[in-house]
Amino acid sequence: MSTAADVTDAQWEGTVLQSTEPVFVDFWAEWCAPCRAMSPAVDRLAEEFGAKLKVVKINTSDNPEVPARYGITAIPTFLVIKGGEVVKQLVGSQSYAQLKAEVDAFVD
Repeated sequence: MSTAADVTDAQWEGTVLQSTEPVFVDFWAEWCAPCRAMSPAVDRLAEEFGAKLKVVKINTSDNPEVPARYGITAIPTFLVIKGGEVVKQLVGSQSYAQLKAEVDAFVD
């Protein structure tokens, strides 16, 4: 089971945009092999950063509204959202070291 929390279109506003800590969002789908391959790295971020970073996953097949709002056309796509605003976007498979380096800049 993933340590990253699942979020839906309906939960987006309260869980992500109103979060007091930075949020790392993984846009994924069950049928996407690169998305599944990235899951351990996303879980590791959640474990390593703990309360300093909220890590969530949104299934783009089940929740099309939020990906459409943010122009997500390829998965996996990762967003870092701080204060309700996108501060970083990464597209495609990344190493854990790359993800961590990108997130580090936004975590206090």
